[in-house]
Amino acid sequence: MSSPTAGDGGTSPWSWDASLYAGSAEYYATGRIAYPTELADVLVAEVPLDGSGRLLDVGCGPGSLTLLLAPHVAEAIGVDADADMLTVAARRAAQQQIANVTWRHLRAEDLPDDLPPVQFVTFAQSFHWMDRPRVAATVRALVTPGGVLIHVHATTHEGVETQLELPHPGPPRAAVADLVRRYLGDETRAGQGLRPTGNLGGEEEIYRAAGWTAPQRLEVAGRVVERTVDQVAASVHSLSWSAPHLFGDRWPAFDAELRHMLAEASPDGRFSEQMRSIAIDIWR
Repeated sequence: MSSPTAGDGGTSPWSWDASLYAGSAEYYATGRIAYPTELADVLVAEVPLDGSGRLLDVGCGPGSLTLLLAPHVAEAIGVDADADMLTVAARRAAQQQIANVTWRHLRAEDLPDDLPPVQFVTFAQSFHWMDRPRVAATVRALVTPGGVLIHVHATTHEGVETQLELPHPGPPRAAVADLVRRYLGDETRAGQGLRPTGNLGGEEEIYRAAGWTAPQRLEVAGRVVERTVDQVAASVHSLSWSAPHLFGDRWPAFDAELRHMLAEASPDGRFSEQMRSIAIDIWR
């Protein structure tokens, strides 16, 4: 949820603007599947996270990963370029009675600002929006000797195709995508421009060039989750390419049509999805 992918792999010009996730913060917190506790368990065992040290979550959004890991460090800092995301994150922290997190409205490209040194840096579904070489080098300088960078590769807005027999029907994702295109057109939107296209690979080379070494790949198995109509609708509204602001005064009509489609797909209002496994790269 932070900053742009600028000049390091995309082929479409795109500049960061604050409207990227405008209106999506509440939906992001509701519509994205929570990271499983197993993710924290793996990091506690392997990093290890032992209740000490300071963690910096870059592009933290509504605190999805920050709040999962905060109980396992002495202090956490969540940084995001979207102020609404941080408002939701702070509210969720209060609801969960997690008091050791500081929230900072800051673009990743503007680090370190006045941030203190940290022992752990995390990226989760955020690094691709950033000037990756610049940010990778910046956080390298922030991390104390012996510290680590944790990159979480996950898809939390939707599941994957499966041959398993699930308890409830899957959300009609292809039909939803068609509905979005009918309202917004065939070109994929992002903020005030179009979503960057092209290959966003080269992550390993970017991290190595910034001085990170010895990557370790871990994995948390995917799981089957149950979702409601409200949660599936929120997952659609949480996406940069179907954020509420993109629809203008047509958003109520889109939302109503989306919910009608979902109700027809599952009369009892419940869906099942097989979530993708989560890959975790630990760099030192």
